[in-house]
Amino acid sequence: MSLTRFNFAGLPVSPWRNGGGETREIVSWPPGEPDFDWRASIATIAQDGPFSAFAGIDRSITLLEGDGVRLFSAGHIDHQLARIGEPFAFSGDVALDATRLGGASQDFNIMTRRPAASLPAPRRR
Repeated sequence: MSLTRFNFAGLPVSPWRNGGGETREIVSWPPGEPDFDWRASIATIAQDGPFSAFAGIDRSITLLEGDGVRLFSAGHIDHQLARIGEPFAFSGDVALDATRLGGASQDFNIMTRRPAASLPAPRRR
């Protein structure tokens, strides 16, 4: 695989099933497969609502711009993604809800399928 520059505006847009946003896939492996081993994308969160669950997938989300979102699921996760550039890792097995902390926001996502690929454990501060 060679490195390729991309233009954000030129990435294909996939609307979310719930209508709450859209995803622009940067790259995935294997390319174009719905059952990817890993995927990098940029998402726009335009309204409050559920995040799709991805069984067997580890996810890392990093706020790029905007006010961010509160990600929560009863008994599992309650996290405010509000600092640009600070990643947050979580299991895609957990169905999350997102509440915007202001207007629309954009985030960078890395998704990896267990055990084909894995993300490093988050560093504790």
